[in-house]
Amino acid sequence: MSLLDTLASSFGNSPQGGGAQSGLIAAAMEFVNNQPGGLNGLIQRFHENGAGDIVSSWVGNGENKPISPDTVTNVLGSDAVSQIAQKAGLSGDQVSGMLATVLPHLVNHATPDGQVPANGQLDVGSLLGSLGGLGGLAGLFGKGEEPKA
Repeated sequence: MSLLDTLASSFGNSPQGGGAQSGLIAAAMEFVNNQPGGLNGLIQRFHENGAGDIVSSWVGNGENKPISPDTVTNVLGSDAVSQIAQKAGLSGDQVSGMLATVLPHLVNHATPDGQVPANGQLDVGSLLGSLGGLGGLAGLFGKGEEPKA
């Protein structure tokens, strides 16, 4: 199953699924990349808030441990969840639930071979490759162009 299939299944078959998915993924990537230290900063935040074992499983090559929406809110902070919700056009409760599904996959696909990218940033191009190389998917991330080969 591709990352896109996994993420799409987390949004169900609701008519707003695609819009919610694109808005949430874009907002989540922006949030991670804007952390002090990028992905490394996010990982540190998990460790500082008692969820280091969970995030380490996402970075590692084994099975991803699940995370509850409450733990997502605890780690990110309710203000951050509210900001992501506003950008994605969703409620805070919806966002924490969706992030509990999306973040493990984003972090897992951003850390191939268990290594955090040197710059600590989520690479849209790599993520698009993980999404199955679907043309036009770059629009999900605020880019109006096709991914470059």
